[in-house]
Amino acid sequence: MIRISTIFIAICMVLVAASLGFVLYSVAGISGSESAIVALTALTFLILYNAVSMRLRDRTDVGNQIADLSGGTADLARQVAEFGRRLAAVEGRVTSANSTSADRTQALAGEINELGTLVRELAASVAHHEEMLAAAPVVHAPAPPPREDLIQPSAPAPTYAAAPAYAAEPEPELAPAPVAAIPRSQSQLLGAIKSAIDENRLDIYLQPMVTLPQRKVRYYEAVTRLRDERDQVLAADDFIAVAEAGGLIGRIDHLVMVRSVQVLRRLMVRSKDVGVFCNVSAATLASPGTFIQCLDFLEANRALAPSLVLEFKQATFRHLGPVESESLAALAQRGYRFSIDHVTDLRLEPRELADRGVRFIKVPAALLLDDRQIATTDIHPSDLSDLLGRYGIDLVAERIEGERSVVDLLDYDVRLGQGFLFAPPRPLRPEGASATADTPQTKPQDLNGAGNPAPVSSPAAPRATGNAALARRAVGPN
Repeated sequence: MIRISTIFIAICMVLVAASLGFVLYSVAGISGSESAIVALTALTFLILYNAVSMRLRDRTDVGNQIADLSGGTADLARQVAEFGRRLAAVEGRVTSANSTSADRTQALAGEINELGTLVRELAASVAHHEEMLAAAPVVHAPAPPPREDLIQPSAPAPTYAAAPAYAAEPEPELAPAPVAAIPRSQSQLLGAIKSAIDENRLDIYLQPMVTLPQRKVRYYEAVTRLRDERDQVLAADDFIAVAEAGGLIGRIDHLVMVRSVQVLRRLMVRSKDVGVFCNVSAATLASPGTFIQCLDFLEANRALAPSLVLEFKQATFRHLGPVESESLAALAQRGYRFSIDHVTDLRLEPRELADRGVRFIKVPAALLLDDRQIATTDIHPSDLSDLLGRYGIDLVAERIEGERSVVDLLDYDVRLGQGFLFAPPRPLRPEGASATADTPQTKPQDLNGAGNPAPVSSPAAPRATGNAALARRAVGPN
């Protein structure tokens, strides 16, 4: 539809051309035909000028409209991208919440099933003992002593092996522990340490760290032992102080790191979900030459960083100097995690420790269960596991020696345990050694109890105490 402005412009152009022809005809004396030609020519030029100007104006309008449309499209794309990012974040939160809820539900179901198994075992044990008591004859008077010539040697009483605890995986092949070394002077001990290092008589003993209450092996701690020229064992407590005083601890730490990586590679062949704790001395962090050697080795094995945990004493973290802090930062930068042991009190700073890369804290079970710690700390020991967990630190209860301690630690929400109750430190069998060699292989029950079990009168007796304690907490007092 033609706009009114266009009709008005056309009428104006016709009037202007006609006026021009009339002026030429009346004033200039030009003939009518010539005046008409001039008027038509002027009308033609006006029409062309109007057409060109309208085309230019339309092009400008179209350009502005295209620019506006491009800006709107860009804004729409930006809004769509923002909505997509928000939707992805919401989906991630929902997925994380669902996975966390599923993990907690699965863990709770496992604990409930385990508790039910313990209650059933306890009921069977009690029923068995009641049957034995009911079947026992009543003795009214002591029988007369038998004659000497009628006494026969009695048959040996039957013995039962301790009931194996929960399965531990992976189970490395462990050799029996050698006999402890005899006492010696400091100079003799220093000479024995130098000789053992030079002749590569450094052994790695493994002690498992298990999950509670399932008692499934999750980590191993590499414990250092040295053998002298007579194959007598030097425990870590016997030679560490002397080695630090003699400047040999750096060489020992480097050898321990090498052996720990070798052990970790052997363990990861059977299971990827396993880790090794390796003890490192404060003197190694403070010695630039020794630390650079260790750092180069750890850099070469950086792929194992998630499974190799470097362990330091609590006193080391409380007296860090500039050099030690830089060394720790270099290790943390390469992805290695730290653990703290030899804890003497519960005055901890979880935020600061987490910032330094600490992911595990080992506390003796006796220290956690000591009521006197309540007065010396700002937090109750039962809340310590939750507090550390907020900063990504796992609490490990070590030196556990009794089932009663395990029951109390479960009330403190402790999820990892270590101690002679589960297994003592045992040397790793050399790679390639046969399981049927002269040295007997460690049995599964040796991985979950210290030493050989004593003879008992019933197969259910070894775990009766722990089962009864757990059953009482599950069903309540009668």
